[in-house]
Amino acid sequence: MADLDATRGTGSGLPDALRAAGNAGAAGAFDDHHRPRADQVADCVHCGFCLTTCPTYVLWGEEMDSPRGRIHLIAQGLEGEPLSTSMVTHVDRCLGCMACVTACPSGVRYDQLIEDTRAQVERRHPRGARDRALRAAIFALFPYPRRLRLLRGPLWAYQRSGLQALIGRTQLLERLAPTLATLNALAPRLRGVPRPPRRVAAHGDRRAVVGMLTGCVQSAFFPDVNAATVRILAAEGCDVLIPPGQGCCGALSVHNGRRAEAERFARRLIDTFERSGMDYFVVNAAGCGSSLKEYGALLADDPAYATRAATFAAKVRDLAELLIEIGPVAERHPLPVTVAYHDACHLGHAQGIRAQPRTLLRGVPGLELREIADPEICCGSAGVWNVLNPEPAAALGDRKAAAVLATGASLLVTANPGCLMQVAAAVRRQGGEIALAHTAQVLDASIRGLGPAALTDR
Repeated sequence: MADLDATRGTGSGLPDALRAAGNAGAAGAFDDHHRPRADQVADCVHCGFCLTTCPTYVLWGEEMDSPRGRIHLIAQGLEGEPLSTSMVTHVDRCLGCMACVTACPSGVRYDQLIEDTRAQVERRHPRGARDRALRAAIFALFPYPRRLRLLRGPLWAYQRSGLQALIGRTQLLERLAPTLATLNALAPRLRGVPRPPRRVAAHGDRRAVVGMLTGCVQSAFFPDVNAATVRILAAEGCDVLIPPGQGCCGALSVHNGRRAEAERFARRLIDTFERSGMDYFVVNAAGCGSSLKEYGALLADDPAYATRAATFAAKVRDLAELLIEIGPVAERHPLPVTVAYHDACHLGHAQGIRAQPRTLLRGVPGLELREIADPEICCGSAGVWNVLNPEPAAALGDRKAAAVLATGASLLVTANPGCLMQVAAAVRRQGGEIALAHTAQVLDASIRGLGPAALTDR
């Protein structure tokens, strides 16, 4: 551990090498555009509290695949080491789950360090042809709701033909094309749901006007979650604004180092909503909400948008966060069902929202809430990490699925589309059975008095 000890600060100051690097301009692995900050690197005292919460360290036990190990590599880059393939590999392996941020007693901003480092990697590191092609395909598709919706027809036909189940049983794709096997396993069962109107009026007295993000994967493959979200907000006294063509929020892009792309998406979303008269901007996907709350930092260098972005970000609320903030008023009807609640990483770790969903679920008469073992460990979805890293993602998914099934609950509830797809695929691999739902669907079923079958028999 001598190499790690060398990066530690002494007292309240920075290590000499890092202090010099922080003042040196472009050097080593990084250029001057949002290079990782030396003072944030020096905050890490290498205590090891992050190790047991880091999914890749749990999988492999390798120091450089832990948060403190990656921070050590970033420090080396600041001190003049090149952006090597080895360094990039360890950075790429990070899921960005932010469990280490929650665990860290020193307040290290690993989230900012890894985001800045990934942007450097995307600008400065030449990737291989296969990796370039895969990433190009992912980012030509996933951040574009209209393109994703075009897949609904072919996917529906593929599922109804029985080919999806047949291919999954043969396990040929796992051996021949792991990435395609992952996509095949993740594809959710499609349901036809009409698109919501541009504005939905509050039931009874209006308590707030809220804009709502329809999302990319959420709108294409989980429109029923959006529909449930709209009904809940209206039932709780909110006018809901849903302008068409709102586009991507930029979460996938910024989490994968594509900063300029994320900035373009952010500007467009701000332009779409900022004159709507909304009091809040509601999000029902954890990863999106995490990024939206950081718009002020993302566009801080843009004089035309810096103030507007910060104002917009201050209005962003997760659905559960908003409902607790304004106070639920809609009547909850009994829903006798046992629920295992899964903390989506970008809701629990990145946004610190853990109590609010549980409070809302416990407020449903007849609902029994059960906790999942090792809740801090990511399920392996992590945006598109499971597509880029199918085998370790499957291992993490299997670990999470086993913990979920061990609760004996009949329904798994979470607040992120990626988690729903990832855990569902893992449960099927293990031959288990459990229904899955978004928090919004549970609350909606209770408010509408639908009964548990509306959630468990889908």
